[in-house]
Amino acid sequence: MTEAVLIEYDQADPEAKAVFDEIAAVRGIDPRQVNNFWKAMARHPAQMRRMWSNMRAVMTPGALDMRTKEMIYLAVSVTNACDYCVASHGAQARKWGMTEEMFGELMAVVGLANETNRLAAGYRVPVDAAFKVP
Repeated sequence: MTEAVLIEYDQADPEAKAVFDEIAAVRGIDPRQVNNFWKAMARHPAQMRRMWSNMRAVMTPGALDMRTKEMIYLAVSVTNACDYCVASHGAQARKWGMTEEMFGELMAVVGLANETNRLAAGYRVPVDAAFKVP
């Protein structure tokens, strides 16, 4: 697999540079320190803007706290085998208080869910009436 093309802040077009500036302001960093995901997205500024808007809308405290949101993101990233997201959201989950014990339990749940999901799909198990949302 070839490596992604990363657009650095100083080479970004004005639309991408504006998103870099917003990310940097939210994170309290220099825009030149924005992580590689956003540098890759800067190749397509409109998509970068859309993803940043989605990220800001979803990844803020709400009914779920930030540790829970980051742990869910981490679990999905493990399932999707996204090394980048496992690393970045694992770091964020730890920043929000995920312990090594919590990580171990999370990985056990991820492994179990993936196994039982595949079995249920393979056996084409019908959903019980008691589990259906009215």
